[in-house]
Amino acid sequence: MRHVKAFVLCGGEGKRLRPITYYLQKTMIPIGTRQKPLLEYIIRLLKFHDLKDITLLVSFRAAQIQSHFEDGNRFDVKINYVKDSESLKGTGGSLINAFKHKAFNEDDTILVYYGDILSNFNLRELVNFHVKMKGAATVALASGFVVRVGLADLEEDNRIRGFIEKPQLEKPVSVGILAFEGKALKDFQMLAEKNETFDLMGDILPYLIRMGRPVYGYVSKDFWYDIGSIEAYEKLDKEKVEEAMSFLF
Repeated sequence: MRHVKAFVLCGGEGKRLRPITYYLQKTMIPIGTRQKPLLEYIIRLLKFHDLKDITLLVSFRAAQIQSHFEDGNRFDVKINYVKDSESLKGTGGSLINAFKHKAFNEDDTILVYYGDILSNFNLRELVNFHVKMKGAATVALASGFVVRVGLADLEEDNRIRGFIEKPQLEKPVSVGILAFEGKALKDFQMLAEKNETFDLMGDILPYLIRMGRPVYGYVSKDFWYDIGSIEAYEKLDKEKVEEAMSFLF
């Protein structure tokens, strides 16, 4: 089984989760009936799939995260921390900064997990698929995504025929979990430094695709939930969380 290094993006200010994030780092907000921090669910999921070499990419309220998780020993994992750079901004900048700090090298396979995503994805199967396909990058995708708002069906003159309430999309959507080969990222350092912000999904993946590098999608029907806004957090069903995530405890 290939050794994989896991990286969790934990540096964002969580502006869409205010006022909660005036006091808590967004990955530390309490989740479900157990009221455990969101990041604890992520750490436990990584450990469940034998991904125990974990680096947390931190910035805003980093002390809250470090004081709770420390070196990861009580979760039976090894946790390292890399502080985000002020000059390398965005999710891509965080990862390139980790590369500069030698948290991984071009020979490593890495798993990147966005810190505001709750899921029970089979991360080991994602990595195995990535290795089997010899991809430069592999993106976790969810099928059957339900849009949380109604869509208007319009005539040509903008008269409304009707509404489609919470439609289910035909195409899969990205859930904020990716596998990468280190060699696919090593060339982005100079490019990242030329941009004010540098995004994984908006900059790195499109560039790899344009350059003809193999980028794959791993489609799953596993549970996932984006807790990136106060509205999403308030609508999160605690019982659904318990049903989907209790195996971690």
